[in-house]
Amino acid sequence: MKQCSLLDFMEELNPWLDKNHIRSAELSGGDQFILHFLDGMKNVYRIDDCNEAQIREIVTKLKKKGISVKE
Repeated sequence: MKQCSLLDFMEELNPWLDKNHIRSAELSGGDQFILHFLDGMKNVYRIDDCNEAQIREIVTKLKKKGISVKE
């Protein structure tokens, strides 16, 4: 698991933010994201400096890009 700030998470996620790279995402425990990539890789992130509204914004952005999100 990688612990990071919201800004670091978004910077790392941005180049892969489409359904051609990310198969699905899972929100677990409120501040933990699990990203499942098409190549079988899985990354787990714990975001340590954000609130629920900011997490919801990320979920909305993922869904708009066509990525399935399990909440």
